[in-house]
Amino acid sequence: MSVPTIPVTCYYNGQISRSETDVKYEGSETVIEPLEVPVECTYEELIDMIYLKTTIDKRRFKLVLICKYPLRSGKKFQPYPVRDDSSVRTMLDLVNTPTIEEIELYIKVVRVKAQVNQYVGGHADIFVRDNSNVAQFYYGCGPSSGPVPNTGPNGDDEDNADEECNDEYGEDVDDECDGDDGDVEADRQPSFFRAFNQVLENEQGIYVSAQAPSCDVSNHPDDETLDEPSPVAYHLPPTPHFQHVENLHNVVASSWTPWVEPTTANSSGEFVIGQVFHSKSDLQEAAKIYSVKAHQEYVVVASSKKLLVLRCKKAEECQCQWKLRAMVIKDTSLFVINKYTGQHTCVNPCLNRDHHQLDSQLVSTHIKALIQAQFSLSTAAIQASVMEKWGYQISYKKALDGKHKAIRQLYGDFSQSYTELPRLFLGIEQANPGCAVVWKTCETNMPNTEIFQRVFWSFKPSIEGFQHCRPVMSIDGTHLYGKYKGKLLIAMGCDGNNQLFPLTFAITEGENTDSWGWFLACIRNEVTQRAGICVISDRHPGIMAAMVDPYLGWATPFAYHRICMRHFASNFMTRFKDKILKNLVCRAALASTERKFKKHMNTIWRINSEALQWLEAVPFQLWALSHDVGRRYGLMTTNFSEVFNSVLKGARSLLVTALVQLTFFRLNSYFVARREVGANRLASSEQFTLYVDAQIQGRVVKDGSMEIVLYDHVKGLFHVKSRSGRTHRVNLHKKTCTCVKTLIYGFPCSHIISACQHRCVDFRLLVEDYYTTKSYYDTWAPLFNPIFNADEWPLYDGTVILPPDSMRRFGSGRPKSTRLHNEMDVREGKTLITCGLCKQLGHNRRSCKNRNQAQ
Repeated sequence: MSVPTIPVTCYYNGQISRSETDVKYEGSETVIEPLEVPVECTYEELIDMIYLKTTIDKRRFKLVLICKYPLRSGKKFQPYPVRDDSSVRTMLDLVNTPTIEEIELYIKVVRVKAQVNQYVGGHADIFVRDNSNVAQFYYGCGPSSGPVPNTGPNGDDEDNADEECNDEYGEDVDDECDGDDGDVEADRQPSFFRAFNQVLENEQGIYVSAQAPSCDVSNHPDDETLDEPSPVAYHLPPTPHFQHVENLHNVVASSWTPWVEPTTANSSGEFVIGQVFHSKSDLQEAAKIYSVKAHQEYVVVASSKKLLVLRCKKAEECQCQWKLRAMVIKDTSLFVINKYTGQHTCVNPCLNRDHHQLDSQLVSTHIKALIQAQFSLSTAAIQASVMEKWGYQISYKKALDGKHKAIRQLYGDFSQSYTELPRLFLGIEQANPGCAVVWKTCETNMPNTEIFQRVFWSFKPSIEGFQHCRPVMSIDGTHLYGKYKGKLLIAMGCDGNNQLFPLTFAITEGENTDSWGWFLACIRNEVTQRAGICVISDRHPGIMAAMVDPYLGWATPFAYHRICMRHFASNFMTRFKDKILKNLVCRAALASTERKFKKHMNTIWRINSEALQWLEAVPFQLWALSHDVGRRYGLMTTNFSEVFNSVLKGARSLLVTALVQLTFFRLNSYFVARREVGANRLASSEQFTLYVDAQIQGRVVKDGSMEIVLYDHVKGLFHVKSRSGRTHRVNLHKKTCTCVKTLIYGFPCSHIISACQHRCVDFRLLVEDYYTTKSYYDTWAPLFNPIFNADEWPLYDGTVILPPDSMRRFGSGRPKSTRLHNEMDVREGKTLITCGLCKQLGHNRRSCKNRNQAQ
């Protein structure tokens, strides 16, 4: 059996000329030699073949090989150096590029200089002696390279070749068929020529033609990226790096996606006999793309590890002759087309909305780049993308299955991710020492195996940066929507610029008293021991119990608990279902003084006394700003946690390893961007953050409209009257004002600023240190170090972590939402639907009570 070959056209005795869009070989004495190169040819074998074919004296000349290579656009070309086995394979893979009609190999003949004899010492005399064995040695290695028979698409002789028997391209697939391998290698004896040739290759520099200054064959190609040369590379996606969701509109098909260029071998898009694919899966993928683009379907006649036979689905109905047969090349994974009858001669009786070959596997290949850029890509967006690409409306289930397969191909298996999670944390800690990771597992009956229950992690830069944040922390939990259930618990801080500061994360089996207590205990033990931290959360019973547990370190006075106003108002709305009362509750919660607070509470009492009793049952300091005494710094909600939950929304359906990596990369992006902002403000000698600068500037503006009366210059007592006519008492020594906004927010109110300016006192000294530019920079100054490659991570020698079966989701399809929806999930101000029959709001024609009467 002969080895398949690929035709290559060799040019020599000329020079390379290069324009902006093309590369040519020119010269009045240019010699063109056709060469049949075996598919598995090495660089040494190719060099030997060229020496033999061109009769160039190998003792006196060395060869520099340059290949004409297409850019991604397919309309421009660039020189590509061929200097090793890898570049030879890259050149031969051009046979699968539609824009390449023939492979052009340009040969530069360079004279071997005499001084290289020092490398071979006393054997230099061999170069001047006649040695008849030299030529035999240089080409006496490598497989036979006979030409590829070109029978044409309709030239197969079915009578002479059985469908299940081997032929000149394939391997035996029937036990009764015996074929000669035909693989004969000549005896390759060791020789100093091989060592000398290696010296020449090591000395071989990058060739730049002196005759053509514009020619550039260096390893730095043009800005345009080269085409992905090999179909097998399409199935090697890059290591996933999480991108920002807002960058989706900049995403294009990446160079490793198979739909960038079809894997057929000519410009017509048809397959050809002799076409080689790196694997059976590559051939199947190419056949699917061909069929979808041709709007024709095929059926599989035979499929095994060594054979693939396809024929038109309407072969019997319409007598269509389209048929493809491919076999594996012996001792390789390559598949070669040995019989092909095309094109389709049948027509479709009607327009089809879907295509049989447009399966979920092909969809997953198509959307890999989109999933990598936006892991929260919706199923509807996938359907729209497929419709735009191929013109078919695939089903919701097929799009969802394609998304799941793309996620598995990019990030791995869900169950295996729990086993790989400990080593991932070791890799993160290797590059970023000081990270905190706490595990909780359950024992099993199997030796050296434990069941995953919880894991807590916090990165070293977050631990260090939180020391410069305000002593406020927001905690919240959100659902995981992957193959396994669970909850993601997060804790967020707040920097001096009123921006979120990601602090800690945990994956638990759910939200309960034990899990929240464990999470808060991990924060206290591993992250921060600061006293007086204010924790803002919803009224989950687990959080409420953990915050009063004296053994966890979060009870008063070591910490202070506050309730999210939005969740509190939602609980009130669920109980009383009155929007007017709900708005009054929000006003009472936001009131900065007790006078305003009592005013709103009295209004609630006049409307509904039971509602007032419900509010009074909850301590006022938990939810009312007027009773907070400056613990929460004016932060009334858990919006920081909610915002970061929305950032992680798409990742919550990914593997746990991908989720952990996302938190690492996303936090690094926060630190890099905000560290630069802080450094710039420090360089500009800005004393405070942008947030405080804007707040103080607005309060300074009010200063001109206030009346100030000094009562005691020793104690610093002032009487300040605002534009509205209300007066406030200011005590500069105690840094207080009866409006209490200075106490609440940590920087002076407009009344104190007016009093300070009246006595030429620097009010900036009354701003808390958390709001200074120095503190802001120190918050984001800690660095994240890049994670090493996975093969460089430390080995994990602990117990094997298995996912819990109790948390596994059973059944296929989209997981049902486990969120308890309430009025917070309804958009404020949303326009209600209007019935077309009775013209009333809140329902439509189908649910109208007057529907039968109208009929």
